Amino acid sequence: MLKRLLLTAVLAFSPSSSYSETVTPYFGVTSNAASSGHSWDMNDILPEPPGLDINTIIYNYKIQKDPNDAGKVHVQNENANGTGYIFRETDEWAAGSLGGTEIRKVVPVIPNIPRAAWGDGSIETEGDVSVNDATVLYSYKVDPCFDPQHDPLCPGYVLPIPEVETVDVDSLYDATDDEAVQIATTETDLDIYEEEEVSEADEENEEKEDMRLEAALAAVDNSEMFANAFAQAQILAAMNLAIQMNTYYAASIPGGQYKETVVLKDAQINDNKQGLRNGLAQQLLHEKMIEEQYKN
Repeated sequence: MLKRLLLTAVLAFSPSSSYSETVTPYFGVTSNAASSGHSWDMNDILPEPPGLDINTIIYNYKIQKDPNDAGKVHVQNENANGTGYIFRETDEWAAGSLGGTEIRKVVPVIPNIPRAAWGDGSIETEGDVSVNDATVLYSYKVDPCFDPQHDPLCPGYVLPIPEVETVDVDSLYDATDDEAVQIATTETDLDIYEEEEVSEADEENEEKEDMRLEAALAAVDNSEMFANAFAQAQILAAMNLAIQMNTYYAASIPGGQYKETVVLKDAQINDNKQGLRNGLAQQLLHEKMIEEQYKN
């Protein structure tokens, strides 16, 4: 019966139209707050997510009293941000009511009360009455977009801009502290040399220096020639090796001896008279051209 009543309450106080945004709210119900006694800490009862809003409070209990007595029962929550109560529902039990009577209630609460405002809850009695078998449940709605940054689909979501750390380049490297720069910029004391006459000993030293330089250059030339000759010798050796590796193999041609098959009809071959005439004519023409040359 209590579960049916709870389902009816949640449906009755839920929004009639669907949530227009992609990230939709969700609903829930707490466990029995009075399971361990007639007072409770709301931090142990309500879940933690921001955007939580309590819709209704569902409770039931059995009254214990004498039929001739009257009394009151308060189901309540203190105001955590001030004095008094943020919620208080009072049941009056007049004289004549029987003990053991059970009461069930679904009480809507003022919407949009911050979760942090819900202080400690309790069941309080006035008069010569008491309650037992109490159950107190809180139905709630959670709007995930209470914080727009919860999801990019939430209204009002702002794309986070990453913070780029500013780096002081000068603090990382100072060119003036570089050793190479300091050496290059250090002033050097230069002695001023005056031109002096070169002595004979100096001239001899210069000649010796020139001779040593020429000998060094000659050694370089000889080394270069030797290197070229050595390289050529290496190339020739490689070519010879390649030729030796590619040896020729003897092959026999089948068929044995090939005999001459051409047979001359005449034993004597006559001279070509036409060829003789052409040769003689060319010889005469050549001699005439030479004579004409000397005439001119």
